[in-house]
Amino acid sequence: MSAKTKIYIIDDHPIMVQGLKELINNQRDMRVVGFSEDWHVALEQAKKLLPDLIMLDVTLKDANGIEVLKNLKIHFPHIKVLMLSMHDENLYAMRSLKAGAQGYIMKQEAVDKVLGAIRQVLAGEVYLSETMSKRTMFQLLGRGGGARSGSPLEDLSDRELEVFTLIGQGCTTRQIAEKLHLSIKTVETHRAHIKEKLNLKNSTELVQHAIHWRES
Repeated sequence: MSAKTKIYIIDDHPIMVQGLKELINNQRDMRVVGFSEDWHVALEQAKKLLPDLIMLDVTLKDANGIEVLKNLKIHFPHIKVLMLSMHDENLYAMRSLKAGAQGYIMKQEAVDKVLGAIRQVLAGEVYLSETMSKRTMFQLLGRGGGARSGSPLEDLSDRELEVFTLIGQGCTTRQIAEKLHLSIKTVETHRAHIKEKLNLKNSTELVQHAIHWRES
């Protein structure tokens, strides 16, 4: 009997982790070998466990999933990564693939879709929802069907989106600088670019917009 495929989960939602563990461990050909909500812990455990696939939440409590993904791909370029998210796939799916992920799936998808995504990525293929796949195809063909989703947030860089998310969580410029290991001046520059791209008049509008987006 062949060895089971090893899967590691990085997610800070205990109920989600428990559900994934039960779902995966009930399969004959795969098993969860570890999990953590702290990506630094996950990094150390992955070095020992060498999973075939890492399932990674886009928004962790103390880290941005896209940045964690980039770090994982530096240390483990051959380990496949499937991103999990409750957030708009129009905003995060292509960012995830560009950063090195092999797939992106919404957390609210049905059980069979989640298993299908895992198996597709393990088989060396890329997984996106049918809607996102069609949109990407139209973009590649340069047709109207690949038009933007309408959200100006798509214009933000990965770092700007990370700063915007932290603003929505109520973080000050100094706190954002400390969290992201950036200078205050750099964060202020990011804030200025975000206001310009989102056509916001001042910092008050920026904070209100960020909070509204996070709660929507």
